[in-house]
Amino acid sequence: MRGRLIAISTVCIVLMLAGFVAICSAIGSGVRSVSAEAVQELPGDQIPALMTYVESPKHSFRERNRAVWALGQLGDPRALPVLNRYFTGAPCDHEHALCQYELSKAIRLCKGGTNITAFFWRGHR
Repeated sequence: MRGRLIAISTVCIVLMLAGFVAICSAIGSGVRSVSAEAVQELPGDQIPALMTYVESPKHSFRERNRAVWALGQLGDPRALPVLNRYFTGAPCDHEHALCQYELSKAIRLCKGGTNITAFFWRGHR
């Protein structure tokens, strides 16, 4: 009985770790994808490219929100002026404005907030 409990616990821990690694990988892949789109339009450093993407009216709010998310995941304080410019604290209206929830998260992360998943993929930017 005890051996079975240890085996089940071990399998659960391994599955949870595998899930965490998969999530980290997916986040890193998403950030790289959004960054590549932005850099394709504005070659160079991904942070200014993503900031320009966020402000671009030629992109949908969905696309711009992905850029906000990526800036938050990257956690670079250079993005704060753009993120703060769009943050109003009003309820989200995804049809007419950037997502206030994503902006608040991105601002927190760019101010040094904890992002435990970034530890596993940021070194690969």
